[in-house]
Amino acid sequence: MDFSTFPVPVHNDGRVNKFKNATKGFFRVSPDTKRKFIMRIKLIAVLLFAVCLHLSAKSFSQNITLAEKNSSLQAVLNKIEQQSGYDIFMQTELLAGSNKVSLNVKNEALTKVLDRVFKGQPVTYAIVGHTIVVKEKNAQTSANSANTPASLYIGKVVDATTKEPLIGASVGVKGGGKATSTSLNGTFKLNLDNGDGTVLVVSYIGYITKEITLSGTTNLGDIELKSSASSMHEVVVTGDVAIDRKTPVAVTTLNQRFIEEKLGSQDIPQLLSVVPGVMATQGDGGYGDSRINIRGFNSGSKKGNVALTINGIPVNDMENGSLYWSDFSGLTDVTTSLQLQRGLGASKIIVPSFGGTINITTRGTETEKGGYISQGIGSDGYEKTAVLLSTGLDKNGWAATFQGSRTQGRGNADGLNFLGYNYFFNISKQLTSSQTLSLSVMGANQTHGQRPDELISDWQNAPQGIRWNYELGVKDGKQINPYNNNFSKPLFSLNHEWNINGSSSLSTVLYATYGTGGGGGIQGEAPRVSNLYSPYDYTAAEKANFANPDGSASTYFYSSHNDHTWYGVRSTYRTELSKSINLSAGVDLRSYKGTHYKTVTDLLGADYVYDPFTGNSAPGSRSGDINNPEHRAIVGDKIGYYNKDNVISGGAFAQAEYSKDDFSAFVTVTGTGTGNKRTDLYNYLNSDPNQTSKYVNFFNYQAKAGANYNINDAMNVFANVGYMTKPPYFDNIFQKFTNNINPSSVSEKLLSYELGYGLKLAHFSAKLNAYRTSYNDESFATAYFDQPTNQLYTVNVAGVDELHQGLELEMKLKPIKEVTISGMLSYGDWHYTNDAGPSTVYNSQQQAVKTVNKVYLKDIKVGDAAQTTAALGADIDILPDLSIGGNYFYYGNYYSDFNFANAGTAGLSPYKLPNYSIWNLNGVFRFKIAGLDAVLIGNVNNLLNTKYIADSYDGNLTGNAANALVYYGLGRTFVTSLKIKF
Repeated sequence: MDFSTFPVPVHNDGRVNKFKNATKGFFRVSPDTKRKFIMRIKLIAVLLFAVCLHLSAKSFSQNITLAEKNSSLQAVLNKIEQQSGYDIFMQTELLAGSNKVSLNVKNEALTKVLDRVFKGQPVTYAIVGHTIVVKEKNAQTSANSANTPASLYIGKVVDATTKEPLIGASVGVKGGGKATSTSLNGTFKLNLDNGDGTVLVVSYIGYITKEITLSGTTNLGDIELKSSASSMHEVVVTGDVAIDRKTPVAVTTLNQRFIEEKLGSQDIPQLLSVVPGVMATQGDGGYGDSRINIRGFNSGSKKGNVALTINGIPVNDMENGSLYWSDFSGLTDVTTSLQLQRGLGASKIIVPSFGGTINITTRGTETEKGGYISQGIGSDGYEKTAVLLSTGLDKNGWAATFQGSRTQGRGNADGLNFLGYNYFFNISKQLTSSQTLSLSVMGANQTHGQRPDELISDWQNAPQGIRWNYELGVKDGKQINPYNNNFSKPLFSLNHEWNINGSSSLSTVLYATYGTGGGGGIQGEAPRVSNLYSPYDYTAAEKANFANPDGSASTYFYSSHNDHTWYGVRSTYRTELSKSINLSAGVDLRSYKGTHYKTVTDLLGADYVYDPFTGNSAPGSRSGDINNPEHRAIVGDKIGYYNKDNVISGGAFAQAEYSKDDFSAFVTVTGTGTGNKRTDLYNYLNSDPNQTSKYVNFFNYQAKAGANYNINDAMNVFANVGYMTKPPYFDNIFQKFTNNINPSSVSEKLLSYELGYGLKLAHFSAKLNAYRTSYNDESFATAYFDQPTNQLYTVNVAGVDELHQGLELEMKLKPIKEVTISGMLSYGDWHYTNDAGPSTVYNSQQQAVKTVNKVYLKDIKVGDAAQTTAALGADIDILPDLSIGGNYFYYGNYYSDFNFANAGTAGLSPYKLPNYSIWNLNGVFRFKIAGLDAVLIGNVNNLLNTKYIADSYDGNLTGNAANALVYYGLGRTFVTSLKIKF
């Protein structure tokens, strides 16, 4: 019987345990999909031109309100730029001898204010288009001269926030004529003759175009381009962003253009695969089920050692530190900058990560009116529709931006159907010339199927190949997957920025997030239609339940809920103590409440689920609801467990930065207190005062320092060192399933140091880093699935020590201006340095079933990520508007994850995965539709359809492939998208 034609799942409850796998195949687009695509394109065109009819050109404010006393000229000009909407081009060296400015104007014309500001200054200004150009007062050549002398003009184009060079930015004479593009270090040279023109246009995709009037100075210095989506940026957004050749950390920044062209249908972690020391996989292939490792540190559940901040807001789960990418699956649509800081990083958040920090900067509220409509289609029924609208900044200082998208598909394997709605909204108000208030709401509402990992032999014998889903079932003639995750997590933030004066500022963000949802599963057994590769027959399970004489369910569906509410505030004060020393200090406060319970979702023909209370005084030996000992649960009732977890934390941080000439350095110290409290509504009587535990408190701190020295314009070296502690995760603080405090639970510790070297030439750049990190007193509370018993277990292990050390190299080469070649190589040595234990194992009924006195871990390799990685990429501009790109990835020295509870014998080692490599391909064509900018992008991932093991779990440390549970990586996939901007 062919089971491939069953309709899509109708069951929308999800899954929370760690059952994951991966696979995708290459399928032709069906005629129905083609028709849907054509109809959608027609709808897009109608919507697009309807929107265009209602949008008018933005007029910039011509009136200025300022109250300044002894402020620097640069500070005053920055405020004029904010109010007027005009770009200001100025070379900092021209302002060195400028005088302080004092004035008080209210709603006065821009030109009159500028005249007063520049009165008595050694510089003057000229307005060209919507650019205010600051120039030397005694310049002999007029800004409007038509005969600029023949000269060689040089300069450097950089991102205004990160100071990263913009490679391939266009620099040319306005109106056409001579043009060039920037090199790998962002520099350019352009020879102009008399009569060639007087205005240069500098542009880069995703950034606001800048016009520069030539005024006799041939060295144009650093030309800073602002992201087209962050003109009204808040300080708190960029507060932890590292700056190349200044911040002494290992950092890689991906800009909006890279994200747009390389993403396809991938998650955010896959974009970072081009960074050394990083490995990302897509787990079971489910929508948003990716995970990422940085230098051997995992982002997964109860291993959360990779931090993620969105506009400076930390979003890791406060109980276990994990990252759930499905909660933010649409974030790439509004991301303007994706920065990965490996190791210590520049972040000042009070709960640090040990592997690295991912900083995502999203759109602010654009000062220009416009938006886009986009449509994508791909393999496995992938469809994505997105729209963005921005009002622009009006004369009263208001602006708003909205973005939304809908994504759906059949998934990369049977039963992995998904549907996601993503949204982003921002409204900003310029309160005064020095204060801005901004409200943002973003999030995703999604549901997607999941599946477990399986033995290699079972995968190889499956008729469905790597698309096989062990958990797939059928009920009443319809396909059903009880393991289906659904979650909604809106994130609200209110940002206030206050430029107190020319040297001080205060930025504050209040935020809240409300998570609801969880994951589904099945309790009990159901027969299969035929063999192992046929679906479970839940219709037969219904008949068996109906035959039970007492009406109870032997088999039923459940949903495990992980709801939470989370509030926080982060405030940072910055001041210039002198021209060389800056000081930052602030607070970071959080309050979190998680509610965890299991509910019945489908009785499968039975009348109830029998869930009586059984227990004794031994920790972890209870089950059922003690407050309802004869509990009979129906659909919607709670079963199994019901507890509420509270985590509160608060702390302060301070950072001093020194920067003078070619030398920069920083010192950061933080201190924080964390409290953890557990309320158990199932295992304790409502009258029992022990139903709620006392707060278990930890005090933690971190201290780190670093220095960077720019040897010359091309080379720099840096070093950093840090020691930090962080509290154990919630499940390690309390003995499993009780409010009893775990006496062996202590703060985790990390000592890390790193050396780095950078080289940036016009046609070649390279970064080389060496790191060594000692990770001590690590604790684990890990869930795992035992194949022989078909049961879910949890193990607690404390006192684990690790060593992570390695070398990282990343390079870029631009032999000609149309070709950019990039590459990276990473070698790591990550292993456990001591034995640990004892450890306790609990079953899914919350009963302690085994204790291991000693866990033999010393010298075993840390698993779950390749310790040797490499990548090679090429991007070629075939025509000015047509480019293609290819990327090659290699992974080696990769060991399986394993179950610590089974390391009770010395000399064991987990299975080592075969090395593998994959190729990706993308193409980009930019063109005009009715005068509007449009871009057509195609992405093919795993171009050669390579079959490889992406994730592996050798629970018993047999070292044998036959005993490993694995996920295969995705097969060949493709996505094509069209975006029209207006």
